[in-house]
Amino acid sequence: MLQVTPATVAAWIDQGHLKGHKTPTGRRRVASSDLVEFLRAHGMQVPPDLSPAREKAVVVVVEDDPSYLRALVRTIGREMPDTDVVEATTGMDGLLEIGRTRPDLVVLDYRLPDFNAVQVVERLLDPSRRLTAEVMVVTGGMPMEAEAELRRVGVQKIVSKADGMSIVIEAMRQALQARKVA
Repeated sequence: MLQVTPATVAAWIDQGHLKGHKTPTGRRRVASSDLVEFLRAHGMQVPPDLSPAREKAVVVVVEDDPSYLRALVRTIGREMPDTDVVEATTGMDGLLEIGRTRPDLVVLDYRLPDFNAVQVVERLLDPSRRLTAEVMVVTGGMPMEAEAELRRVGVQKIVSKADGMSIVIEAMRQALQARKVA
């Protein structure tokens, strides 16, 4: 996790730099809160798995239409003030932001300049990414077979832009609420 050897961590504990203890079998254990404190004190990045629960939900919006993206981000800010929004305009940028922020929800346009939603979701399903966010597709139109393909790769919510911004926001609320309950 820290990109150092177990011997280095043991030395930090033995030297008193990192709070930890030895088990009866001689292994060393560190409480996650102590590790976070150590990382912050030494200017090291805290891995998302160790970050405390967020106060605000994080949503990554991947949308290539600048006017729709601005309108959606503004509406989220007004209607869902307890939400932080991270924007991306391509599938690749979206993947990078999703990996960086570990969002609670991904709102994904079906058609992007580099990938379509199915291709993005397939990349997100890579086991090394450990995606826990729900993916919601918002589309202005897509081929008929695309909905079945999206469902096959695990997308549960597909919303049409033509239904209006209020429908998109309500679908986002439902997805985030379902995540809190789960």
